[in-house]
Amino acid sequence: EVQLVESGGGLVQAGGSLRLSCAASGFAFDDYAIGWFRQAPGKEREGVSCISGGTGMTLYADSVKGRFTISSDHAKNTVYLQMNSLKPEDTAVYYCATDCVYEAEYWGQGTQVTVSS
Repeated sequence: EVQLVESGGGLVQAGGSLRLSCAASGFAFDDYAIGWFRQAPGKEREGVSCISGGTGMTLYADSVKGRFTISSDHAKNTVYLQMNSLKPEDTAVYYCATDCVYEAEYWGQGTQVTVSS
């Protein structure tokens, strides 16, 4: 059974940091890209960052470039999203998925990130 479990969300003040984790199981981790997405209340889901399982190539949305860093630990089948210099507009539910696109087959349950001003 494919599972993606996010953790690490919480409440932080603007300018602070959080590290999200996406623990994957039930599939060949190296064969998939893992994407991070977020959805704020009343807004559409948007892609945040993505990392290729094979090459380690990374992608970032313009809104998070220079502030967020995606990485993966293949020994732990886990992808991380280090989020620094957080802004109130980063407030959203963050999801990981088994692709860089919205049509990803598998999604986690999400973790809430709230940034206070």
